Amino acid sequence: MGRNQEVYRELLKVMSKRGGLYAGLDIPEFFELIYELFTSQEAEINNAMPEGPFTPENMVVRMGMGERELTEILERMADKGLCSTFQKDGIRYYKAAAMMPGILEFQLMPGKATEKDRKVAKLIQAYSEAYESVQGTTKLTYPRSRVITVDRTIAAGNTVHTYDQVSSYINKYKQIALATCYCRHLASLLDEDTHGMPMEVCMWFGEMAEFAVERLGARKVDKEEAREALEQSEEAGLVHMSRNVTEDIEFMCNCDRWHCRAMKLVSAQPRPGLFFNSGFQPKFDPYLCVACETCLERCPAAALVMGDEDIPEVDLDKCFGCGVCATGCSEEAITMVSKPEFSKPPKDMKAFEAAVMASMS
Repeated sequence: MGRNQEVYRELLKVMSKRGGLYAGLDIPEFFELIYELFTSQEAEINNAMPEGPFTPENMVVRMGMGERELTEILERMADKGLCSTFQKDGIRYYKAAAMMPGILEFQLMPGKATEKDRKVAKLIQAYSEAYESVQGTTKLTYPRSRVITVDRTIAAGNTVHTYDQVSSYINKYKQIALATCYCRHLASLLDEDTHGMPMEVCMWFGEMAEFAVERLGARKVDKEEAREALEQSEEAGLVHMSRNVTEDIEFMCNCDRWHCRAMKLVSAQPRPGLFFNSGFQPKFDPYLCVACETCLERCPAAALVMGDEDIPEVDLDKCFGCGVCATGCSEEAITMVSKPEFSKPPKDMKAFEAAVMASMS
């Protein structure tokens, strides 16, 4: 049908090498999706992108085209969410993206519901389901995502690091953006129930926030608006989550138990709390608890049961340490306390890769 099949086969190899969730897999559903997303020319340029940020000048020789023509194509790809882009010191840079986190999320971030959006959503869902069917349940050996507990629920006297606090990231960054939740918007485009959960609460920071606002329809917000979005998420019982690759983060999701891909992945593990955790655990005050069981209903990990003394008990193998139980307690009978001997996030990508390799040996 006029497609350069060789370039798409190469794209499969490239996306597989980039890794991440739903990396390239040689199944029909992968090709059906990328045919919709990439033209042959865009696929060829995607395949030639170097690791790390680059300028068009870095690729003109390899692509055999002028800088102006290449820039126009890269601009179009950034607008379509096929790569990311940002400016630094007046210079425009571009960066290759993995499937997820990355290209798949970028397609739905604008929050639109056109016929094309619905078509892309169906293709993403078909590929995701086929991928999981072929690969089976991914066995985790090291936490690739981390939960960030709700700051205000941490009991006094506990050591609280910068990477433990949502507020620390809001305070740090000048550029903050709110975008549509990928997982819930995908569900809505497939006519699934989103349980009335808030949608525009996916938070981006720094250069990625600039990209999301400039190209993907995200909304630039100030620190107060960001905090309001967090409060809305906490009231709804959503879980603050990001990647566990470094102590710093460039995005923060606010996830629900029904649709979040990361939560579904860890929930399929024998001991989910080992791979999706904040480093905190709930502590129940027996004098304040009235055994209303609201915390049991809110717990996204289903980690709580009512004990013999009418005080909730927690299964730490399941518990995420998210603080959703504490934020929903009208009696303020629950606080979050440090989890003994919990490993802090890797300092940088090199440390993360070393930790993953060590966990597999």
